[in-house]
Amino acid sequence: MAVTATTAAAAATRRVSARDFVRLKLRVTANAFRGQGWRIALFVLGLFFGLWFAVGGFLLFAAPGLADSRDAAALVASLGGAALVMGWLLVPLVFFGVDETLDPARFALLPLGRRTVVTGMFAAALVGVPALALLLATSGLVLSAAMLGGAASAVVTAVGVVLGLFVCVAASRAVTSAFATMLRSRRMRDLAAVFLAVCAAALGPVQILAINTMENADWERFTGVAEVLGWTPLAAPYSMGFDAAAGRWWAVPVKLLIGLATVLVLLWWWSRSLESAMVGAATASRGRGPARTAAGGEGAVAQLFPPALRRLPRTRAGAIVAREARYWWRDTRRRASLISVGVVGVFVPVVVNLGTQGFRFGSAGQSPTRLALSMVFVGALTALSLVNQFGYDGSAYAANVVAGVPGRTELAARAAGFSLYTVPLLGAISVLIALLVQQPGWIAVAAGALFAGYGCGLAVTVVTSVLGAYALPETANPFAMNTGSSMAKGLLSFASLIATAVLAIPAVVAAALLPGALLWLVLPVGLAYGAGAAALGTHIAGDVLDHRTPEVLQLVTPRR
Repeated sequence: MAVTATTAAAAATRRVSARDFVRLKLRVTANAFRGQGWRIALFVLGLFFGLWFAVGGFLLFAAPGLADSRDAAALVASLGGAALVMGWLLVPLVFFGVDETLDPARFALLPLGRRTVVTGMFAAALVGVPALALLLATSGLVLSAAMLGGAASAVVTAVGVVLGLFVCVAASRAVTSAFATMLRSRRMRDLAAVFLAVCAAALGPVQILAINTMENADWERFTGVAEVLGWTPLAAPYSMGFDAAAGRWWAVPVKLLIGLATVLVLLWWWSRSLESAMVGAATASRGRGPARTAAGGEGAVAQLFPPALRRLPRTRAGAIVAREARYWWRDTRRRASLISVGVVGVFVPVVVNLGTQGFRFGSAGQSPTRLALSMVFVGALTALSLVNQFGYDGSAYAANVVAGVPGRTELAARAAGFSLYTVPLLGAISVLIALLVQQPGWIAVAAGALFAGYGCGLAVTVVTSVLGAYALPETANPFAMNTGSSMAKGLLSFASLIATAVLAIPAVVAAALLPGALLWLVLPVGLAYGAGAAALGTHIAGDVLDHRTPEVLQLVTPRR
C-alpha cells in the first residue's frame, strides 16, 4: 500500500506543469477582485499606465527603423535593453516590490520538486501587467528589424525580445528573493545593505556620466558602450536581431547562448532562495537555547525597553515607541525601507546638485534653492516608509485595538519610534551633502529643508496610512506585494510626495529669498515648520483613526 501511495503521489507530481501555476494565479487573482472594487479600480489604472508605457516604448524602439538608421537601431536596442534590465533589477527593491500572488511558502507541504515550483512560479510571474507592457514595448524592435533587415531579422529579434523578457523577470525574482533571504538573517543584513547601497548609489554616477556625454554630444562614446553592452546579459537578447540585419549572423547564436545561460543561472539562483522561503526561517535560530526571561511583570517590561530607551516613560506611548524601535531594526520589511532611505537620501541630492555640473564640485551653477528642493524631496521620501504603517502589523494590530490605544497616542508613538533611526540619519545626510557641494555654510539650508520636508511628509503619511491602509502578503519576502497592492503603493506614494512638496514650499521660499548672511535661519524655520506640520497631521489623523479603527484592522488583515 505504501508503494502504491508513493507511486500515485509521484504520478500526481509529474502531472503538475507550469500551466497549472498560471491557472492558479489567474484564479487567485480573480478571487481577490470579488467584492473589492478598489482592487478592480487599481488594476484598471495599472492597465492604463502599462498601456501608456507600452505605446511609448514601442514608438521609441521602432523609431530607428522608421528613420532607416541601422546605427541608431543598434544603439537604442543595446542601451534601451540594458536600461530595462537594470530597471527590473532595482525598481522592485526600492519602490514597487514584486507581485507575489502565489506565495512559495504555500507549496512547502506539497509533493512538488524544486524544478516544478521554480518553472511554475516563473511562468506565473510572466502573467501580469508589467511583463505584458514590457513585451509590447520591446516589440518595437521587431518592427525596426523588419524594416532594416527583412523577415529573417524580425524573427530573430522576436526571439530576442521574448528572451529579454525572460531575463528581466528572472533577474527581478532572483534578486528580490535573494535579498529577502539575506535580510531574514541578522548575520547577512549588513552585507545585503552594503550591496543594495552600491547598486542603488550606482544610479547617480551613471546619470552624471550620461548627462556629461549628452552635453559633449560625443556619439562615439554611446556607440562604444552599446557595442560592449551588446555582449553582456543586459543587452545581448535585444541586440542580436540587428546583428542579423547587419549580416553578422555568427553573433546571433552566441548572443542567444548568453541570454539562455543568463536565464538558467538566474533561475538556479532563484531556486536556492525560493527553497529557503518555502521551508521558512526556522533554521536561522537552530542551535540556540530558549531565551531566558526575567520573572514577573517587571522583567517583561525591562525586556521590552532596551538599555538605550530605558528613560522612556512606562506608559502605552512609551511601550509603542520601544516596540517600534525594535520592529524597525528586526522586521525585514521595515529594515529594507531604512536601507532604501539611506541610499536614496545620498544619491538623489548628489545627482540634483552636481549632475548638471558633472564631477566639478562646488561649481557656480549650484544654489541654495536647488539644494533645498532636493533635500525636501529626500525628507518626503523618508516619510513614505510610514505610508502603510499599519500594513506592517497586519492582524497583530488587533492587540492595540483591544487595548484601546487612542489614535493620537498610537500615531505619535509610531512616528517617534521611526524617527529614532531617521533623524540621526537625515542629520548626517544634510552635513554630507553640504560638504560634497563644498558649501559648509549651507548645512543649515540642507538640514532645515530636509527636516521641513520630513515633518510635512509625516503629516501627510500618517493621514494616508489611516485612510489608505492595505494588507501585505503573509510572506517573509519584504519586497512581495499582493495583486493590486503594488499600484496602491505607487499611487499613495506619488500622491503623498505631491502633497508634501506643496506643504514644504515655505522652506524652499526661505532658502530662495534670504540673503547669504541669513541662510542659517532656514534651520530653525525648517525645524519649527516641520515639527508643527507633523503635530498637526498627527492630531487630525488621530481623530480619524479613533472613528475607523475597526475598518483599518479589517483592511490590513490579509484575506485567506
